[in-house]
Amino acid sequence: MSSIFVFPGQGAQSVGMGRELYENNAAARAVFDEVDAALGEKLSDIIFNGPMDELTLTANVQPAIMATSIAMLRASGASIPEYVAGHSLGEYTALCAAGALSVGDTAKLLRARGNAMQTAVPVGHGLTAVVLGLDIDVLREICAKTDCDVANDNSPGQVVISGAKDVVEQTMVAAKDAGAKRAMPLALSVPVHCRIQQPAADAMRAALESVKMVAPSVPLISNKTCTPLTDVNEIKDALVYQMTHGVRWRESVLEMANIGITDMIEVGPGSVLTGLCSRITDKINAKKMEI
Repeated sequence: MSSIFVFPGQGAQSVGMGRELYENNAAARAVFDEVDAALGEKLSDIIFNGPMDELTLTANVQPAIMATSIAMLRASGASIPEYVAGHSLGEYTALCAAGALSVGDTAKLLRARGNAMQTAVPVGHGLTAVVLGLDIDVLREICAKTDCDVANDNSPGQVVISGAKDVVEQTMVAAKDAGAKRAMPLALSVPVHCRIQQPAADAMRAALESVKMVAPSVPLISNKTCTPLTDVNEIKDALVYQMTHGVRWRESVLEMANIGITDMIEVGPGSVLTGLCSRITDKINAKKMEI
């Protein structure tokens, strides 16, 4: 029996997240202040006060979700359990939580990641969509024909696709024709985890070499391999790989159960990962961290 802390990705954000912690907890306040100092701007003001369209910009929302998640963790005073994992940008948060990266360096990396993703694909040229109620193997066959990418294998019947706008739109139509219950665009400013993000992957390889990363205090269950990683070079390669390849979250959760993880604690805004876990396996007790 063992436990894991998991950290969310984009989509968990809301204006005002973390404000109460900032006002009432010194440890949480120190996290937001460190992020502001690292970025040279008051990202915390956008997090706490909005507007939402500014918070959801990729370059803002990635360090914002990380800052809020780490602030919640520090405010809780909880010790890191046997494993950590994160969904997409949440991997950076997980590494920060496990001591592999400083808060400031994590904020800088996620700002660089957001900027690189936005720069790689001109606005309006890419699209990300969610497909509900279709077997992933069927969807993979469709994507192979349309030249689309599977961006997130989140849970049985919930898969995110991404790529060039016309390609994703064609894939959505084909998915509905194949029996999908729904296929709809997501409100993201960039296409995620797809091959047209190769320039962003190259940028992140350089960015990761510019900061100090040490081995995490506990293994990271990787979005790339779905297995525990501790080697710094392997982790860096996995972080670069995830820019152009899908997040294997369903498989990762199944592997967590296989290696004996019985308790999942979601640390951060929202409860997306808790909900996904309940749809993937009944062998893990998933819950939100209480502060």
